[in-house]
Amino acid sequence: MKIYLLSLGAGLLVGVIYSLLNVRSPAPPLVALVGLLGILAGEQIVPVARQLMSGHGLASAWQQAKCAPHMFGMLPGRQSAPSKSASSLEGLEKHS
Repeated sequence: MKIYLLSLGAGLLVGVIYSLLNVRSPAPPLVALVGLLGILAGEQIVPVARQLMSGHGLASAWQQAKCAPHMFGMLPGRQSAPSKSASSLEGLEKHS
């Protein structure tokens, strides 16, 4: 959550500086956000296509290319305790 607040703070600071200099932002906010989304999605096309051509399904290709972490970053709450499935698998390996 801290990184999101820092990002928001940086954006607000830039907005204040733009206002003080009497400068308009280079693109309307919605247009800029859609452009950023396009850039992030476009970066994933080649890795996913490579995985698809190697015979993986779309869901598997998406996961293998690590698209979600790249596009969305570490979402709030994700850095907490490992999931139950991961911890139960580790427990099974220890007892084997």
